[in-house]
Amino acid sequence: MGVELVLSLLGGLGLFLYGMQMMSTNLEAVAGNRMKQILERLTANRFLGVFVGAGITALIQSSSATTVMTVGFVNSGLMSLRQAVWIIMGANIGTTITGQLIALDVGVLAPLIAFAGIILLIFVKNKKIQHIGGIVAGIGVLFIGMGMMSDAMVPLRDSPTFVELMTKFSNPLLGIIVGAVFTAIIQSSSASVGILQALAMGGVINLHSAVFVLFGQNIGTCITALLASIGTSRNAKRATMIHFMFNVIGTVIFVTLCILTPFTDFIISLTPDNPVAQIANVHTIFNITTTVILLPFGTMLEKLATMMLPDKAVPVKDTDRWFEDLMASKHHLGISTIAINQIHEEITAMLDTAAVNVSESFKAVAEGTEGGIEAIAAREEEIDLSNMRLSKKISKILVLDQTPKDIDTLNRMYTILGNIERIGDHAMNLAEYAETIEEKKLSFSEYAKKEIAAMESSCREGMDYLHKAAMGDSEFSLSGVVEVEQRIDDITHRFRQNQIDRMREGNCSVESSILYSEMLTDYERIGDHMLNIAQAYAAIDWSGERGQTAATSMD
Repeated sequence: MGVELVLSLLGGLGLFLYGMQMMSTNLEAVAGNRMKQILERLTANRFLGVFVGAGITALIQSSSATTVMTVGFVNSGLMSLRQAVWIIMGANIGTTITGQLIALDVGVLAPLIAFAGIILLIFVKNKKIQHIGGIVAGIGVLFIGMGMMSDAMVPLRDSPTFVELMTKFSNPLLGIIVGAVFTAIIQSSSASVGILQALAMGGVINLHSAVFVLFGQNIGTCITALLASIGTSRNAKRATMIHFMFNVIGTVIFVTLCILTPFTDFIISLTPDNPVAQIANVHTIFNITTTVILLPFGTMLEKLATMMLPDKAVPVKDTDRWFEDLMASKHHLGISTIAINQIHEEITAMLDTAAVNVSESFKAVAEGTEGGIEAIAAREEEIDLSNMRLSKKISKILVLDQTPKDIDTLNRMYTILGNIERIGDHAMNLAEYAETIEEKKLSFSEYAKKEIAAMESSCREGMDYLHKAAMGDSEFSLSGVVEVEQRIDDITHRFRQNQIDRMREGNCSVESSILYSEMLTDYERIGDHMLNIAQAYAAIDWSGERGQTAATSMD
C-alpha cells in the first residue's frame, strides 16, 4: 500500500470523524435543551421510554451522548434506574440511524451538501441557523470522508495479506474483540460502524467477516458511559452495567444465530449489491431485536444490576470529582440540567449552614459564647469555601453553549451565592461581638436582650422562607420575604431610637452602645441580602431544571 493511499485513507478518516463530530455537536446545540427536558420529565411507561431514547439518539446521532446524559440524570436523582433501562434500550435503536444514513448513495452530492452548510455557517448571523448549517456541513464532510476512505481501500482487495487478515474476523471471538477494542478507543459506535462500512464499500471485507466485528462494536460503545460513571452514585454505575448487559446479551444471541442459521446469507440476499446497506441492516436488526427480547425483562435487568452492584454501607458521593468528569465529557447534552441541579443542592446546603450561623450568633450575643465561637467560625469557613467552589463551577458551565434560560438561571444562582456569603460574614461579625462582650465583661440590659431575641426571630423567619424557596415549597412567598425585610428595617429604626433613649437615661455604657449599633447594622444588612436571595429565587424558571425525582416510577 503506497504512501499516497495511506495519506488518502487517513485524510478520509479524519474528514469522516470530523463530519460526524460537527453533525453531533450542532444537533446537540439545536435540540439539546428540549431533548434533555423530555428525558428529565419522562414519567410514562417503558414503551414511551424506549421511543424517547431512540428518538433523541436519532436526532443527536450519538448513543454515547444519550447514555452519558442518562447516567448523569440517574446520578443527580432526576431519573430512576428503571427509567434509565428503557432510555438505554431506545438509545441503542436510535444509534442505527447513522449507519442507514451512510448506506444512502449520496456521495456525488456530498460536496454540494458541505458547501450549502458552510454558507449557512459563515454568512448567517442567527445562532440557530448557524447550528443547522453545521449539521448540514457535517453530513457533507462525513460523506466526502467516507468516499475518500472507500477509494483508498479499493486497492487493498488485491492484497492477499490484507484479504487474509480481514477473513480472520470471521472467527467470532476475534471479530468481537477487534470491534470492541476499536470502538472503545474512538468512543463512538456510529463512527466505528461507518469505518466498517467504508471497508465494505471498498470491497475489502464481506458481511460474513464484518458481522462479528459489528457485534463487538456494540459492546465497545459501553466504554463511554463507563468512564462517565466514575465518581458517580451507585445507581448511576448500575445504569452503565445495564447498558453493558444489553449489548453482551444481544451479542450472544446474534452470534449464536449467525453460527447456527443462514442469517448472514439472508441479509446479503436483501441487498446483494450493497454491502454498506447489509452492515446497516444487521446493525438495525441487532438493536431492535435485542430491545424487543429484553423489553419484558427490563425490571429483571434492573434487579440484576442491583445484585451485581449492591449498596455500600456508607455511600459517598464525590460531587466535585463527578462535576469535573462531567465537564470533561465530550458530550454536552444535558450537562446544564445535571450541573444546575447539583449546584442547586449544594447552594441549599450552604444556605442552611448560613441560617444556623445567624441564629447561633444572635444567641451567642444574648446568652454568651459558652465554649467560644469555634463552631460558628468553622461553619463560616465552610460557607466561604463553598462560595469559591460553586462560583468556579458556575463559571465553567457558562463557558459552554447555553440557552438563554440556562444562562439566566446560572447568573441568578451566582447572585444567590454572593448574598449567602455576605450573610455568613454578617453572622460572623455578630459572633465576634459576642466574643468581645465576653472578653471585656460587658453586658446588655434585659430590654436590649429582648430586642436581640426579636432580631433573631425575624431573621429566622426570613431564612425559613429562603429554605422553602430553595426546596421549591409552594409555601414560599416573595411578598412574605418583602414583609420580613421591611419589618427588619422598621425594627432597626425603632431599636436605634430605643438605644439613644437608654443612653440618655444612663442605662447602658458607651462601649455596649457602640457594639449594639454595629449589631443593628449587620442585622439590617442580613435583611437586605435575604431579600436579594428571595428575588433571585422567584425569578428563576425551574422548568426543565428541577425534574421528577427518582421516586417517579415507570411500568
